[in-house]
Amino acid sequence: MKLSKKSRYGLRALVDLAVHSKSEHVALYSIAERNHISQQYLEQVFASLRRAGIVKSIKGSQGGYLLSKPSKTITAADILTALEGEYEFEPEVSAFEDDSALAMKAVQSLIIEPVNQKLNDYLTNLTLADLEKEYEENGRSAQDMYYI
Repeated sequence: MKLSKKSRYGLRALVDLAVHSKSEHVALYSIAERNHISQQYLEQVFASLRRAGIVKSIKGSQGGYLLSKPSKTITAADILTALEGEYEFEPEVSAFEDDSALAMKAVQSLIIEPVNQKLNDYLTNLTLADLEKEYEENGRSAQDMYYI
């Protein structure tokens, strides 16, 4: 499994938005600039996030984006579903009833189903607030470094 560029950029942009939109909306070009992401690409990403109800936009020359609800209620699963559709491994299916079907059933029951369950459990318990907290902690530890 590999996270698409759309999901990686979407997650990074949402962390940025959560950090910088505490008191006001944030312009998309600011998010794009801080994260070295094309603004045009982010517009597509944010269109998906807006349709999913994760962000809301404010129109006009002074417009921008805000989270549509508190970051502690937005899960990583919500974000990835909005951007990818499905993020789990696809199930094994066989058109045959022979040894290959038995092997596929073994793979399905001992690898795919447990991995999907753990992945879903993890992503539904990880919130945007958790990502925001990690961002802030990394920023603090970087400020504490001294160079000679």
